[in-house]
Amino acid sequence: MGNIDWLDKPYYSLNAYFKHTYGQKIYKIAVDAGLSCPNRDGNLDTRGCIFCSKGGSGDFAVKVGSVKEQIAQGKAKFNKEAGDKFVIYFQAFTNTYGDPQYLRRIWTEALEEESVVGISIATRPDCLGDEIINVLRELVDKFCGGIGGTVEDGVQSSDGVSENPGSKNKFIWVELGLQTIHDKTADYIRRHYPLSDYEDAVRKLHKLNIPYITHIILGLPGESKDEMLETVFYVEQGVFEQESHSKIKPFGIKLQLLHVLENTDLAEDYRQGRFQTFEMDEYIDLVIDCLQKINPNIVIHRVTGDGPKSILISPTWSGNKKQVLNTLHRKMRDKGARQGDYSIMLW
Repeated sequence: MGNIDWLDKPYYSLNAYFKHTYGQKIYKIAVDAGLSCPNRDGNLDTRGCIFCSKGGSGDFAVKVGSVKEQIAQGKAKFNKEAGDKFVIYFQAFTNTYGDPQYLRRIWTEALEEESVVGISIATRPDCLGDEIINVLRELVDKFCGGIGGTVEDGVQSSDGVSENPGSKNKFIWVELGLQTIHDKTADYIRRHYPLSDYEDAVRKLHKLNIPYITHIILGLPGESKDEMLETVFYVEQGVFEQESHSKIKPFGIKLQLLHVLENTDLAEDYRQGRFQTFEMDEYIDLVIDCLQKINPNIVIHRVTGDGPKSILISPTWSGNKKQVLNTLHRKMRDKGARQGDYSIMLW
């Protein structure tokens, strides 16, 4: 993939991936499926992760009506000139934590939409039980051309753009909320699952040929820069597959700036002075270090993140996302820095 045009960015952005694959911009619609989380319903905890808002990371999702109605509302925000192809992002809370029949129905409804090229399912690695895996297997067979192939390795034209992505050429991605590899931090944020659960989830998805995207939070209290980079390196290297003695590599990575939001336990710790959030330049320098260590074949789905301004306590500078991205891109250009400069992974 070294010859892919990254468009105007010094890293392999999701926009660049879509332009390469579909020849056009693809728009994301975040929906709320009305699900819960084992960290909230009493199965593991009742408080949620320490940083998680009442919206369960789905504060920007469309929330009115059924999933099908939310998709219609989301599509209505875009006009034909802006684009007519969409990804449905099941974002709020844990989107594989629910009745398998219900999940099959809402995922199928999204994939059956002609204008939808695929779905992305945000979840916890410990919420991929056998019943859910069986549902995903069915949908891969129906919409993604079977276990043998997905849109990532579909038929492509001579210019690298996928030809006629249709109902059998849709994709299913699963986004895994890892956040950190360090046990002390995982305990503090109340993640409530071991690193081995993440590795098992990756192996399960690999058997279905479902690409995975890993979420990493930068700036978690008590973590040093070196510890954050250790998490990035671990994720970038992939998960060891015993049968093939090879690494299962991530399709994508999300680098998320830690946000302190109202009505979270993290907000209490912040107000008591137990930790500080990043300044913008400090964070951008860290992101550049991260990107330089990530193999250029990995799609960067996020480099900062959005915190709802109505409940954002810190860092307030993150509310100006355009400024953050422009500053990141300028700094990388000035330094001559690009994704993968120091990656040691062989693909």
